[in-house]
Amino acid sequence: MFVRSDRHDVGYVLRICAIAALGGILFGYDTAVISGAVGSLQAYFHLSPAEIGWAVSNVLLGCILGAGVSGWLADRFGRRPTLAVSAVLFTASAIGAALATGFTSFVVYRFIGGVAVGVASSISPMYMSEVSPKDMRGRALYMESFAIVGGQLTVFIVNYLIARSASDVWLMNVGWRWMLGSEVIPCIVFCIAIFFMPESPRWHVLRGRDADAMRTLTRISNEHHARSVLTEIKESLEHKIETSDLGRAVASRGARWIIFVGATVAMLQQLTGVNSMMYYAPLVLGSVSGSVQNALFQTIWIGVASVSGAVLGSWVIDHKGRLPLFRFGSIGMIIGLLAASWALYTQTHGYSALVGMLVYMLLFGLSWGPLTWVLIAEIFPNRIRGVGMSIAVSANWVMNFIVSQLFPMMAQNHRLDALFHGALPMWLFALFTLFSWWFVERYVPETKGIALEKIESVMLAPKRRRRGAGTPTVPTDGLTDMVGRK
Repeated sequence: MFVRSDRHDVGYVLRICAIAALGGILFGYDTAVISGAVGSLQAYFHLSPAEIGWAVSNVLLGCILGAGVSGWLADRFGRRPTLAVSAVLFTASAIGAALATGFTSFVVYRFIGGVAVGVASSISPMYMSEVSPKDMRGRALYMESFAIVGGQLTVFIVNYLIARSASDVWLMNVGWRWMLGSEVIPCIVFCIAIFFMPESPRWHVLRGRDADAMRTLTRISNEHHARSVLTEIKESLEHKIETSDLGRAVASRGARWIIFVGATVAMLQQLTGVNSMMYYAPLVLGSVSGSVQNALFQTIWIGVASVSGAVLGSWVIDHKGRLPLFRFGSIGMIIGLLAASWALYTQTHGYSALVGMLVYMLLFGLSWGPLTWVLIAEIFPNRIRGVGMSIAVSANWVMNFIVSQLFPMMAQNHRLDALFHGALPMWLFALFTLFSWWFVERYVPETKGIALEKIESVMLAPKRRRRGAGTPTVPTDGLTDMVGRK
């Protein structure tokens, strides 16, 4: 049981973060539910490889839109109402897609679900970062990643249970509808749970409601610490940038640099290939597993590996820091991708490809999966957090769309398949993971234990100078020139 310490009520913080993390569960559930249905959808709607990619990736266009407007919604109406909107959209999408009678209507409802995912993927980690004390922020934000992979694991199990004793004809005509409709249950839970979470104290300060902010901050910690945090928040908002004023937000070199780092890390997460594993795992494993049911069963273990990685990471992130996990995870992911690709290239039947994918997902769940969301939720100063999160999360979904659209076109290209047997995409992902590792080593600072209001100075300090040598290589002008000096 969690108890209240002298500084923080840890149990309370984790409870309200767990409610916000329900948005992550639906994020994972909604994006991964298609993995079990994609084969049936291809047969039911008579889809080409490009149309298969569209059936999966149209959701991601909705994610881009949802992420793009999420910052404005969160700043204008609050974090909690914005999450409530996403819960309603999730519910409408699950019902509509399950009952769709044509491919066009299916795409429309899946697009609506994508908007919900885009909003939740931005606002849930933003909310968690804003209500978590600095010394447990990493652990709290890992809950978002744990929720995402937990949602993915849950839907992998649900898909398998629906398909394990079913005929191919039933799966093609009815089974995929049950898979998509099963999302309604977590949607209802999320709609109810939102009423039990407080609004972000940083949003209250943004709207001049200091007394409301003080109540929440005092509930999180103690009155003395709450007053200190409130003062820091007010000072950090002295030059607040409205989310809609993108031009003024990026007018500063310092702001552009922080947004560039956040958006690049967000895009690189997708270039490691994780969602190709999640969306298309049954198709990838189908050539070496023997049947649809076996492929769906093996996919469950991919979810288990991802959840296990997230659990391990949550134990050590606030002790070891972000960068060691990035390093260790990147190396392991490259090894896993190369092992899986070799099994596909040589058409080794059995569990060889699965083992490589499990190694990859375990290390991704430990590192790039959660750390990307932790980082982009931390690095933006309060006054540009809305616009910064919107840009970074939108960049993530743009790259997700590109990779998800191109992957089946490469994997099912007859010439490429004859030459590489599906291994080529994984070789490319391994190269991109290597580049991602280099980028983090070169440009991303350690943010462990640093208050949100102080991370700006760390982000703008040259990394080589932080290590004690070298000349500046990144902007150091700060953000005060965004709106003019007072």
